[in-house]
Amino acid sequence: MKRKLLALILATTMLLAAGCSASGSNSSSASKDAFKIITSFYPIYITTINITKDIPDVEVENMTEPQTGCLHDYQLKPDDLVALESADAFVINGAGMESFIQDVLDQQADLSIVEASKDLPVLIEENGEENPHLWVSVSNAIKQAQNIADQLAELDSAHAELYRKNAETYIAKLEALRTEMHTAIDPLKNRDIITFHEAFPYFAQEFNLNIVTVIEREPGTSPTAQELAATINTVKNSGIKALFAEPQYSSGAAQTIAAETDAQVYYLDPVVTGEADKDYDAYINRMKENMQVLVEALQR
Repeated sequence: MKRKLLALILATTMLLAAGCSASGSNSSSASKDAFKIITSFYPIYITTINITKDIPDVEVENMTEPQTGCLHDYQLKPDDLVALESADAFVINGAGMESFIQDVLDQQADLSIVEASKDLPVLIEENGEENPHLWVSVSNAIKQAQNIADQLAELDSAHAELYRKNAETYIAKLEALRTEMHTAIDPLKNRDIITFHEAFPYFAQEFNLNIVTVIEREPGTSPTAQELAATINTVKNSGIKALFAEPQYSSGAAQTIAAETDAQVYYLDPVVTGEADKDYDAYINRMKENMQVLVEALQR
């Protein structure tokens, strides 16, 4: 009886030890070996997954929900800081988009920051703040992709060549997109547009469009009655036929203006939201849709 009991205890001990060993080994290989990258929001995530595509032992996770949109007033959550604790790199847009970045660094001073907009010229808004929507210009998106690849290569030298190779592939696709868009948009005689908020100055700059006025300077902040009346007068006096709202926000103000004028509401997408799945061509496909919308609207 004693021998049976001793054998049972010994077998149980060995099973427990084997179980602990296997569990520890799996979690260690998943967390220790992988180079973990966190991105701040959707457009940066799309660029980063293209730069890291098919690279072994490199993981990319987006910090915010893919439907979050621009991070102008984003408040960090405890889960965000927990996710960043295990990150090897935090890829951000920069140019003032992530207003919380100092709070992150106060908590994690050693976190490596990859700034997509590093050394890119930034437009200044009427309120004196930087306009961070650089990626809406295809040329800027190309520079951001190169910036991300170069900075990741410095941080993770083991995969440096793979980052740069992926960047070349993605940039070639972006360059083809830019050529296609210029071919379609450049011949248009009408260059005047009215946009929903300040997401499109870089886009307008690239394609030589003239933003006559902006309906809402800050998304989610409805224009005053005086501002609405002024925009209606601008549309009537200029003969502008197209108002460009964004699918992420209510188009109520734009619809009001359209009802008072001969203008029509169209939608341009600044690519700030998307689906949770890895859609590598999300930016390219959305910009092609923008191109088609512009051609239709400006030919009216």
